Amino acid sequence: MNLQRFGVSMPEDLLKEFDRYIAQRNYQNRSEAIRDLIRDKLVEKEWVEIEEGKDVVGVITFVYDHHKRELVHGLLDVQHRYSHQVLASQHIHLDHDHCLEATIVKGKTETITDLAYKIKSMKGVMHCKLSMTTTGKDIV
Repeated sequence: MNLQRFGVSMPEDLLKEFDRYIAQRNYQNRSEAIRDLIRDKLVEKEWVEIEEGKDVVGVITFVYDHHKRELVHGLLDVQHRYSHQVLASQHIHLDHDHCLEATIVKGKTETITDLAYKIKSMKGVMHCKLSMTTTGKDIV
């Protein structure tokens, strides 16, 4: 890997806040943190500007009340309708009333976001978040 050096100028207060960010996340130095922030933005850009035919990956994490009538069946039904995109799903019992599910997905951006919106809109789903990531093929 050929590393390039460059300088960055910023206000002192912003740099102090960035250094706190680095310490809280256990980065060894500013360079590592800056590389990760840039990669995050490139992954975000990849999701928005994905080339036709390319897949994206992500995790849909949601918390729901498993006592809500028909919700569990509805969640299973929607995941079965997207069976080509759902790679795996992990179900966790948080307490007597609440469950957390993490569903790993791969497919076209529109299809994955559509699935996340369908889950999020179901009555009894208390929180739903799509975490976007990359297949890693185009990230340095």
